[in-house]
Amino acid sequence: MTDLAWIDAALASARPRAVAALLRYFRDMDLAEEAYQEACLRALARWPEQGAPRDPAAWLILVGRNSGIDAVRKAARTEALPPEDQLSDLDDAEAGLADRLDEGQYRDDILRLLFVCCHPDLPATGAIALALRIVSGLTVAQIARAFLVGEKAMEQRITRAKARIADSGVAFETPGPIERAERLGAVAAMVYLIFNEGYSASGAEAGAREPLCREAIRLGRLLLRLFPSEPEILALTALMLLQHARSAARLDGEGQVVLLEDQDRGRWDGAMIAEGLALLDKAMRHRRPGPYQVQAAIAALHARAKTAADTDWAGIERLYATLERMQPSPVVTLNRAVALGRLSGPEAALDLIAPLGERLDGYFYYHGARGAFLDQLGRAEEARAAFGRAIGLAGSAAEAAYIRQQLDRLSQPK
Repeated sequence: MTDLAWIDAALASARPRAVAALLRYFRDMDLAEEAYQEACLRALARWPEQGAPRDPAAWLILVGRNSGIDAVRKAARTEALPPEDQLSDLDDAEAGLADRLDEGQYRDDILRLLFVCCHPDLPATGAIALALRIVSGLTVAQIARAFLVGEKAMEQRITRAKARIADSGVAFETPGPIERAERLGAVAAMVYLIFNEGYSASGAEAGAREPLCREAIRLGRLLLRLFPSEPEILALTALMLLQHARSAARLDGEGQVVLLEDQDRGRWDGAMIAEGLALLDKAMRHRRPGPYQVQAAIAALHARAKTAADTDWAGIERLYATLERMQPSPVVTLNRAVALGRLSGPEAALDLIAPLGERLDGYFYYHGARGAFLDQLGRAEEARAAFGRAIGLAGSAAEAAYIRQQLDRLSQPK
């Protein structure tokens, strides 16, 4: 017997590799998605009793390919046959297509698909949203939260992006060097969002979704092979390594989130931290600062602190202020407020995030942070209200459990 929660997470982790391979095979986005979904349905029917295969992605690719071929054949039965002279010249078309699906050829299909989705005919936000939907399998709601927009608006973006790719006849081949350079920024954003989808998992899903983090790091290293002197790609890879180095200490035995300040730093991966710090140093020597370099520098300050008390919060606050100027965002301001609260107290942090209420009203971490600041000030009733709002927005059981702990603590008699 195989646990259904594990199967669900395994399907999500295998999706990038499987969909990318099926898309290169069929050259049709809708058909590739349908083939993958059919393969998932068969997995859900068989794996609970028969057990999951050793390589879920390879199983899904094979089953999806066969399902897609069946669909193409059924559709072909309704079409008129070509003239006899054309039929007699046809080779075995399927043989060559099948050969392309061996391990040696589809291993880099994910990176190829990311560059394809970043076609210049697509708006950047639409391209990234499409890739997150097609490659990573994120729901429309998850993608909408990442972009801080409504679900309906995000669904329209994705639909328009898919239609534009279908109408424009975009080739599903690796773009040339000029096109790759033009699309690099959007591809980097996609890689980092894929990483975050794995990094944010908790509970029963944490172990099965962890391959998304490793896949994003692999993609970052592939990008470094294409752009070895690009400081932002160096920094992106460094950022993912520095964050992933903490993965063994981020969750407790029950899969619940352990705050950074409470983590056992002895469980952090020293080799991964060393690699990340080396890449960051190399990026900064180019003297072309960018947002990923700033974010990696923040992660580096956490990584270099031997204990939570040693954390350079002043440096972190300055870096977030720099990131605000480079890439203004209410989420960046919220993160800066956390650092400011460590330096100047919760009142200063609340003042900083006060203007963000309307824009971040649907954001779990805003209400969680606000509740924590209010709690520190002894404003228990306001803190309960903020935590109550946060728990209603929790995106995982672990997030909800953490907020529930704060509410339970507030309810205990003093």
